[in-house]
Amino acid sequence: MMRFLIGAVALMLLAGCVSPGDLQKNEPSLKASTSKDPKKYALCVFPRWQDARSDAAVSETENGYRLLVANSNMADELLDIRRSPKGSTVTLYQRMAWSPGYGRSEMKQAINDCL
Repeated sequence: MMRFLIGAVALMLLAGCVSPGDLQKNEPSLKASTSKDPKKYALCVFPRWQDARSDAAVSETENGYRLLVANSNMADELLDIRRSPKGSTVTLYQRMAWSPGYGRSEMKQAINDCL
């Protein structure tokens, strides 16, 4: 019985770990385009994400920028901003898109307002 309990707890802990790469395997919650270049768009969205969730972070990628909100071992929100011929493509991935989540509506509003 004790082995079963330890195995179940270990499985739950592993299932709880969600990386940004894991999020990108799911269908995006939002996909849009903007005429702004990736840097200009990221500079518009990121401060508003930080206001909504203090654990928001931004990093530069090969083709643009990535905004990430994560706590513990789980990535909750990932905004991928990529350079496109006419500006940028913006793709939002969410761990539990159906869940209201802390700061989620403000972050989604920032994505739309900055387009």
